[in-house]
Amino acid sequence: MGSYILKRLVSAVPVVLGLTIVVFLIMAMIPGDPATAILGAYATPENVARINRDLGLDQPLPVRYFIWLTSLLQGDFGRSYSLNRPVLDEVWERFQATLLLAGASFVICSILGVAAGVVSAARQYGTADKAITFAVLLGISIPSFFLGMMLILIFSVSLGWFPPSGMQGLAYLGGGGFRDVAHHLVLPATALALVALGVIARLSRSAMLEVLRQDYIRTARAKGVDERGVVWRHALKAAMVSIVPVLGLQAGFVLSGAVYIEKVFEWPGVGRMLVDAILQRDLLLVQGGVVLVATLYVLFNIIVDVIQAMLDPRIKT
Repeated sequence: MGSYILKRLVSAVPVVLGLTIVVFLIMAMIPGDPATAILGAYATPENVARINRDLGLDQPLPVRYFIWLTSLLQGDFGRSYSLNRPVLDEVWERFQATLLLAGASFVICSILGVAAGVVSAARQYGTADKAITFAVLLGISIPSFFLGMMLILIFSVSLGWFPPSGMQGLAYLGGGGFRDVAHHLVLPATALALVALGVIARLSRSAMLEVLRQDYIRTARAKGVDERGVVWRHALKAAMVSIVPVLGLQAGFVLSGAVYIEKVFEWPGVGRMLVDAILQRDLLLVQGGVVLVATLYVLFNIIVDVIQAMLDPRIKT
């Protein structure tokens, strides 16, 4: 297992390196000038040239990339143009909010998605299967940002059950505690989880149906094992080998989909930070945020691969 983990970590190095190249080139090709965005009304040609020189933006593209990559390898993500603070500090501060939102959404979509897929497979062509299939198709078809706006309209504006935006209420009104954060978390976490939940439920159903047709499942039934034990103890354990990779992919979807949800719900996470940084042409902040989040996603997929290899040792070979 140790050699397998080492090989997966080594194989991730060129992926992350290629990611840095892609992110750097995309940001370099975006129209606009960071110096102009920084100076605003004071953006005279002389001032723009001076700022570009101070920031190193007058250097050739390969030189700029090499300087930025060298700083990354030393743990220095640079300094935000617009916020005038270290990029790593800003990203890490925002990432905690994103991790809370994405983590809650991932737990919801994983537990409910797998459970829905198992029930749907166990009741194939029954009423429960048809109802779950319809709900899954409906959830997959609705964009998460549109679903978020509908949830705000129904549960915040019309019913007043949940706050429409933010991560916590005002401190002088009693906001900021665990219950307050959880209250603000319900709508964005639900909106972010439902699309991934539908995908997990659909693929979990397919994996379960394939396992339920195996000979050893028929043998277990013939020996008198109750249907609940057959489905949840035997079939689900075997189907998890196929379900775990799906959970890994949906974790990436939840993490990337947080960009839209955070903007809709004004959640103070990395996604909202990236949108604001792109509008302000804050290159280092965008590059640092994207690289950090994407690297964490790569590491999470390695963890998923290791878990899958533990469930099915044949994968290691």
